[in-house]
Amino acid sequence: MEMAMSLVERYEPTERTTLTRARERATYDQETVHAILDSAYLCHLGYVRDGAPVVLPTLYGRVGDRLYLHGSTGSRPLRMAGEPDPGLPVCVTVTHVDGLVLARSAFHHSINYRCVVVHGTAHPVTDPAEKSAALDALVDHVLPGRAADSRPGNAKELAATAVIRLDLREVSAKIRTGGPNDEPEDLALPHWSGVLPVAPVYGAPVPSDDLAADIPQPAYLSAR
Repeated sequence: MEMAMSLVERYEPTERTTLTRARERATYDQETVHAILDSAYLCHLGYVRDGAPVVLPTLYGRVGDRLYLHGSTGSRPLRMAGEPDPGLPVCVTVTHVDGLVLARSAFHHSINYRCVVVHGTAHPVTDPAEKSAALDALVDHVLPGRAADSRPGNAKELAATAVIRLDLREVSAKIRTGGPNDEPEDLALPHWSGVLPVAPVYGAPVPSDDLAADIPQPAYLSAR
């Protein structure tokens, strides 16, 4: 089994990861990139199919400097990744919305956000040990501790599940914080301006209708 671990503190910019505008919002710091990836649930996987772009939302997990994505063995992008080298060229994005930025002018309305964009080539995971570890990472990415508190996939389920990996090499993060950037001549206008914060809220866990009454609520749910 080969699981990539973090070896760099900063990702080197490339032509594809260098911002063309608002460059001051870019960062290539590995710790910042990993934090953004680890605190989201959903990524968008972009690739080209039959000459046209396709973007799909999907779950993912990170182990070191690799992202793992999974799906049915019949899934088009996962099958394409298994074709002869060089695999499947992809672009994966993850975005958090942290606030709605309300300016005095319509032009300067914006959002505060944190996002990561990853370019690279996805390859299928064929090693059984790596595949098992990747699937555990996917489950624990949704809720840490859940992989150990659930039945592992059986042979039939594993045979129906494909996993692809994407090395974190061409990576950039972009972050906007702060208030609106109103024009000086607009500051006296009688319109409210500022930021409406946005944050996820977890509700109380709802047990399954068929859950046995003697099964306690896991501690990792109480921590949410």
